[in-house]
Amino acid sequence: MAVKIFIKRTFSTDGLKDASAMLIQARKNAMSHKGYISTETLVSHDDPCEIVVVSMWQKKEDWDAYAASPERQANEQNFAAILGAETEYQIYNMGM
Repeated sequence: MAVKIFIKRTFSTDGLKDASAMLIQARKNAMSHKGYISTETLVSHDDPCEIVVVSMWQKKEDWDAYAASPERQANEQNFAAILGAETEYQIYNMGM
């Protein structure tokens, strides 16, 4: 069953300028992994430092494999350096 992963990040004001390039690179990395379907990036209307990435995968196991990959772990370390708060994750199944 397809899943959507909601990844909420609140960047520091200083880190926001680097966030766009980092998000694009993270998307490119995900695209090469088994089960990847798509990604959307949403920016809060009220707070441009708050960004939600919605990543869609064929199965939760595909997401789990990507999330555990060294490539993604390195991305997350880079994000941590410019975040103003901890990253939040929520996973939703598609359909009932």
